[in-house]
Amino acid sequence: MELRQLEYFVAVAEECHFTRAARRMHVAQSGLSASIRALEVELGAPLFLRTTRQVELTQAGRALLPEARRALGTIESARDAVAAVQGLLRGTLSVGSLQCLHVVHLPAVLARFHEQHPGVEIRMRQAGCGELVEEVRAGHLDIAFVTRQPKTADDVRVSTLASEPLVLACAPESPFAGRESVSLDELAGQSFVDFNPDWGTRDEVDRRLARAGVERHVAVEVNDVHSLLDFVGFGLGVALVPQSFAVKPTRAHFVGLAGDAPSVETVVVTSNAVSAAASALVDIVLEAKSGRVRVAG
Repeated sequence: MELRQLEYFVAVAEECHFTRAARRMHVAQSGLSASIRALEVELGAPLFLRTTRQVELTQAGRALLPEARRALGTIESARDAVAAVQGLLRGTLSVGSLQCLHVVHLPAVLARFHEQHPGVEIRMRQAGCGELVEEVRAGHLDIAFVTRQPKTADDVRVSTLASEPLVLACAPESPFAGRESVSLDELAGQSFVDFNPDWGTRDEVDRRLARAGVERHVAVEVNDVHSLLDFVGFGLGVALVPQSFAVKPTRAHFVGLAGDAPSVETVVVTSNAVSAAASALVDIVLEAKSGRVRVAG
């Protein structure tokens, strides 16, 4: 099995078209098709269902795809490691992040990374936490900044960046606004504003309230912090949010939770074979977080 065969296979799988895959790989379609056929002979199974209109993965192809991506990612990491020893980072750094990353100011951190490593192309996307972790597992992302999930696969590395308590956000007119603290069971029957499932702290809040025996109704679902706080501030519901949200400009009030207040962890997720570029970014994040290097935002 050759590296080029895996590259061609992944290209066809992602493009779902032999001609587009050949164009993407800058090779003749006949050469690409021959390479795929040779790979299928070697593996003893067809990898694609070919019709006149489309190309689909077979069951064997679906099984091979994540392994092929991981193998290609490992090869790229090996190349990056050699380049890093020579003092030169190159290639692409693909970053995923939850929508509001309070630990560090990610745009400033990425700007610093770009300044130090101008030869690396930075790609950035936001999505739900579970989706981002899967993207790291599949080799589509080098690194992701997310809220810790209750269970994480063995083939990714998870490191804690920060932990902070959840607090209640409510409107100024809410009876909770003048309180020093609120217990979770007092929130039964309240309408909630929260993120969409898998987005931000939504899943963690769902688990915490379920554990406390609080059945809740989410009246408003959003996918950005400022909208959440606006809806809360104007009385459309209450929300459980990380304490760091209290520094944002909003008319919402923030009240601590009584007793053993639940907390959320922000973590960085990488594959077990961390790329040199991802490792360099983590170093900048940790330096910024510790204050050794000032990264303003």
